[in-house]
Amino acid sequence: MNIALWIVAGVFAIGFVAGGIIKLTWPHEKYAAKLHWAQDFTPGKVKFMGAIEILGGLGLVLPALFGVAPVLVPIAASGMALYMAGAVTERIRRSEYRDLLGDLVFLAAMLFVAWGRYAIAPFS
Repeated sequence: MNIALWIVAGVFAIGFVAGGIIKLTWPHEKYAAKLHWAQDFTPGKVKFMGAIEILGGLGLVLPALFGVAPVLVPIAASGMALYMAGAVTERIRRSEYRDLLGDLVFLAAMLFVAWGRYAIAPFS
């Protein structure tokens, strides 16, 4: 189980960090043209979401990797699960059902990591 948790946390950490970098570096107009949900948010809010994704993604692996406060891993996973619950809510509100599956996969992965690191294979 420990290996599965590391793999899931690592893969989704890469996804969150990559998405966060794009949100932080792309101009809002370019980003909103490709991902229409961003039109409902100010450029500052989209940048803030990018920062959350980068910090949350790093929090999924770095604390345990370096052995510094590994309890932060399940906390980061829980936070990112809440973040993705917000993304799912936004998709439903906008009737973007085609794009909902990806957000649900991220949500499920974060719930798995949080549950696994809190209850099944916590870092000691």
